[in-house]
Amino acid sequence: MTVRKKNQIREAMQAWPKVSKIVSTIHTEDQYNRMLSILDELIDEVNEKSDPAKESLIDTLGTLIGDYEDRKVEEPEGDSVGVLKFLMEEHGLKQGDLQEIGSQGIVSEVLSGRRKLNLRQIAALSKRFSVSPSVFMDTDR
Repeated sequence: MTVRKKNQIREAMQAWPKVSKIVSTIHTEDQYNRMLSILDELIDEVNEKSDPAKESLIDTLGTLIGDYEDRKVEEPEGDSVGVLKFLMEEHGLKQGDLQEIGSQGIVSEVLSGRRKLNLRQIAALSKRFSVSPSVFMDTDR
């Protein structure tokens, strides 16, 4: 190993006790929720002002969160309406609680299958329920 690599490893190890509180493999739901919160804050900051270091951290946190979700989080499967109804039931929600979709009439049309979810609605529901947007996308889109 070169002297430069040894120095880089030594520097990383000195910083690791602080860094590992944010960047580490997720093992518990509390760690998962904490990391989601950190990721949301970083995304908000980068949306206001681009920062390559923060963008790299966002990418790393996203990878760690994705790994945890692949291992632990079961996402509902089925058509978008069925998934939405399942999530509403799981969270004890009524039609009026889904303002991110629109008025109660629009929610009713979506739940009855007379109206498809649009991309804005899918993004909002994905964020609200902490699931992949793909669970709200039917294959016939």
